[in-house]
Parts: sequence; C-alpha cells; structure tokens
Amino acid sequence: MQEELKAIQEEALATLEQINDMKELQALKVAYLGKKGSLTQVLRGMGKLSPEERPVVGEIVNQVREAITKAIDEKSDLLEKAALEEKLKEESIDVTLPGRPVKVGGPHLLTKVIEEIEDLFIGMGYEVREGPEVETDYFNFEALNLPKNHPARDMQDSFYITNELLLRTHTSPVQARTMREYKGEKGFKMICPGKVYRRDTDDATHSHQFTQIEGLYVDKDVKMSDLKGVLNIFAKKMFGEDRNIRLRPSFFPFTEPSVEMDISCKVCHGEGCSVCKGTGWIEILGAGMVHPNVLEMGGYDPKVYSGFAFGMGPERIAMLKYGVSDIRQFYLNDNRFLKQFHQA
Repeated sequence: MQEELKAIQEEALATLEQINDMKELQALKVAYLGKKGSLTQVLRGMGKLSPEERPVVGEIVNQVREAITKAIDEKSDLLEKAALEEKLKEESIDVTLPGRPVKVGGPHLLTKVIEEIEDLFIGMGYEVREGPEVETDYFNFEALNLPKNHPARDMQDSFYITNELLLRTHTSPVQARTMREYKGEKGFKMICPGKVYRRDTDDATHSHQFTQIEGLYVDKDVKMSDLKGVLNIFAKKMFGEDRNIRLRPSFFPFTEPSVEMDISCKVCHGEGCSVCKGTGWIEILGAGMVHPNVLEMGGYDPKVYSGFAFGMGPERIAMLKYGVSDIRQFYLNDNRFLKQFHQA
C-alpha cells in the first residue's frame, strides 16, 4: 500500500505539470483528493491492515495529501497570475490617446419653460404650490362651481378611478385647496404647475397627459385691470417686448367674467399670415375674475374679497416660443429633438 501511495503522488505531480487552466486543475483535484478520488480509495482499504501498519500508512497518506494539496495551490496561484497578466494586456490603456468627450445633457424644454414662468411670477410675489394628481371629485369640480351633472364637465373628459376619485383634469384644485388653507383670513398670490390628464386622442396638438400652470390672486379690491396688467407683463417677458395682447369674452364655470387671451403673431406682427390663420392673433390662455361661488366655497366672503385666475399650457407656450409643430415631440425622448434646446 505504501508503494501505491507513492505512485499516486508521483502520478498526480506529473499530471499537474501538464495543466494550463483552472478547469483542468479543478478536475485533477477531484480525481485525487475528492470523495471518489484515488487517495480516498486507498484510505478505504486501511481496514484490512494490521494494527501495527495503520499508523505508518496513515502518516504516509497525510504526507501524500499535503504534497498534492500544496502543489495544487502553487499551480493555482501561477494560473491566476497568468490570467491576470493576460487580462491586463487586453485591457491596457494607451494614455497618449485623446480623451473622449463627455456628453453633457440639459433640462427638458418643458422644464425650462415651466421654470422660466415660475421665476417670472415669483418675481411678482407669487408662491409656487403643488397638489395631488389623484384628486377628489369635490376639489376637481364641485369646489370650482361645477356641481354634479353640470354640462361643462363634458368639456373635460375625465379618467375616473372611483365615483369620487379621478386623475385631475386641471391644476385648479390646488387653488381651491389653497383657499381652504388660508381660511378666508388673508389675501395671497400663487401659481400651481403640474401634470393633468384628460381622455383625449393624441395628435399633433393634443395629448391625454400634459402640463398646466394656473395662477390665482385673491385679496381685497382686486380688479380686472390687475389681471390684464399681469398678463401683459407675462406676454412681453415670455414672447418679447413687441408683443401685444387682447382679451376676448369667453366662458369658464369658475370665473365671471371670463376671457381668452391672445398675443399678436410674431411672424406677421398682427398683419395676418398662415401661422395665425390670417387673424394676426394667437390664442395663448384662459383667465377671468374668480366666481363668487368659488370664493365662498373656498372660505372667502365674496363681498369683501375678489380675485382673478388664469390657466396656461406650458406645451403650447413652448410650441409658440420655439416653433415646435407637434406636441408629441415633448414626450418621445428623441435626443435629436431635445438637444436643439439645451442652449435655448
């Protein structure tokens, strides 16, 4: 048995010299030291030895196991070092090569427009408010003078979740919530930008999801002339000092009187062209004096307080300001389109 053990050791060490990868090394380890390996098979025959031979053979077995294990570990280290050196050669870096330019992104065009509008109104003393996109029917409609079954609800085809919960169709609920917060005790100015949702067919000028910015000013002795002044400042700051505005009578359930605001066409300067459809004017937003019912439901006494409100779509403003013809471009994440406005 002693000769058999020495033969196993010599065979294992000779085979080890021929191994060049880790897979073969692992196979050799299993073949000689595994549960069914050559050395294990010899150990199973020790029961046939006399008591005097067992310690001698056991010592030789340990020596053979240690020799094979040590040789395997040394070979493993050599193979690992060789593999690392090969990998380093393949991944070597030529420090003389020119650097690769880092692509720098920028804010999305809609983000730029929204932030520009926010900065403008913050400069006029307005605070920026936010509200939930999943809204109650009460704040989305009833608190804004749109009771159940009101025909004007059909103008805003809604995504209902339950009978009393829906995806908000405008950001006006934030106005109602803000009035409730102030409890009719003092005046305030606020704008509320955010996403809104309506069941609409997506095309070049419509989307089922879009953004709105609505503004509200409530205080004592607020007049229609105050609204016109604010909108005039807004138009000139966003579209240029040479732009004029006009207010046309309109209807919104939450304002009375209500108006649509147009700005003079930047292409023809009011003379009439294909962009403005020959009118010289382009519709930009809706506004009006806050309806007394809305003030009252918000906790304000309409005999003491008055106010104005306005609502605009940043997508429409961006389209007019930067000449974008399709609203879907804002949501397609096409870098060829977006990168045009990084420096705008």
